[in-house]
This record gives sequence, structure tokens and C-alpha cells, in this order.
Amino acid sequence: MEPVRLDIDRALLERSWSRAWLALGAKPTAAWFDEVIARYREPQRSYHTLQHLHECIHGLEPVLALAEAPGEVEIALWFHDAIYDPKRSDNEVESARLAQRALAAGGVAEATIARVCRFIMVTQHAALPSTPDEQLIVDIDLAILGAAEARFAEYEAQIRREYGWVPGWLFRRKRKAILGEFFARAPLYGTAHFHDRLEAQARRNLARAIGVAA
Repeated sequence: MEPVRLDIDRALLERSWSRAWLALGAKPTAAWFDEVIARYREPQRSYHTLQHLHECIHGLEPVLALAEAPGEVEIALWFHDAIYDPKRSDNEVESARLAQRALAAGGVAEATIARVCRFIMVTQHAALPSTPDEQLIVDIDLAILGAAEARFAEYEAQIRREYGWVPGWLFRRKRKAILGEFFARAPLYGTAHFHDRLEAQARRNLARAIGVAA
């Protein structure tokens, strides 16, 4: 399968990073930007990479005005997969801890840090988001499910590579269960923006992946 080409727009990322910190009333060091970028380039990643971060920020820009706390939403997306090891189950917890250290070093208020960490934790997708900003973050993180067919196929291949050590039969069973849980959500997307644009395609993609009627 030919990879779906996505050129990483560094200017977009730099603009987003600066905008988020400005909205939080803080100013980070350049070292934190470089560290987060480096983490998304780690070799154990295939899907949870700079491509995913870029897609999230690209998806956020048109809807940033919908956020009640845009700086918190944006910086949470930056850190939500900053820690990622496919052999661990605490990635979101550790990502939140990393965000906590970075934001505290930048002088961000404790209450704001706590909300950012909560936003990161909702990307575990263990429960439905309960606030508009949580819905926005979850919809952006799950936008890949409503991607064009070729990008969705690439995404599935990327996830399989990240779990390359898992036997095929077990991976297929677990993956079908995970995608089936998303398919069972009605609706899948909580915001009108993403529901109107991605819901139908996501249901087609998921139905094909798990072998059911859309």
C-alpha cells in the first residue's frame, strides 16, 4: 500500500505552540517545544507520530473558536500522546504528568494545569466526554476514524506496526473489539462540526474494518 503523503507544516506547529502558551498567559522555553517534537518522532511509533500531532492541530484550527478554553484544549492536544509506548497502558497518565511539569515550569496556574491534565486523560476513550471542550478534543483525536478510505487503511496498518509483537489472531480480535466499541457509539462525534463532516465516513470505515453493515 502506498503511504498517504502528509507534509509536516512546521510553521503550523510553531504557530499553534506559541498560540496555546500565549492563551495560557505563559511563555515556554524553546527546549520544551523541541522535546515534545522529538518524542513524537520516537522509533516505537508508527501512528502516534508527528503526523498524528499535525493532523490534530490542523483539525483544531478551524474550530478553535468553539473551545471554551482554547489554550487548554490546544496544549492538551500537544501533550496527549507525548508519552507513548504501545507495550504500556499508562501513556495518558504519563503524558499528563509531562504536561504538568512543562506547564508548572512555565508558571501556569495549578487549576489550569489540572484541567489540561483532565483533557489529556479523556483521550484514553474509556468513557464518553462530558463537557464541550472534552467533546472537541475527543472528536479531533478520533477524526482519523472518519478519514478518507486510503488514509484510514494506512492508519490501520500503522496501528498494526505499533503492535507488531502481538500475534495476528490476537491483534485482529482485540482490534475488532476496540473498533466495535467506537462503532456502537451513537453518535460517534459529539460536536456538530465533526459529526456533520465525518460521522458517515467513519461509520463506513468502521463497518468495513469489523465486517458489519454500515
